[in-house]
Amino acid sequence: MIEGSQIDQKQIWRMWATQLQQWRLRDFALWLLDSASPVHLIGAQLVYIGQPLLEAFVPNGQFKALTSILEQPAQAQAFAEFLREEP
Repeated sequence: MIEGSQIDQKQIWRMWATQLQQWRLRDFALWLLDSASPVHLIGAQLVYIGQPLLEAFVPNGQFKALTSILEQPAQAQAFAEFLREEP
């Protein structure tokens, strides 16, 4: 059985994949996810610092999904694989 949070995460990833494709940044995002893994934790900290500003633009569920990807290498790798599989 799939938990609700996993379904929400996949929906968020699908929205991100669509946006990245529209902005033609999918390959750049994949490059960042694959090659910049040592700085993911720093990126997560920057996101937390910017949280008061970001909350006006980024829904809470998407904010949590972003920090999860940045903090957990397995999540970053899973999102990269998801991007590769999306048409």
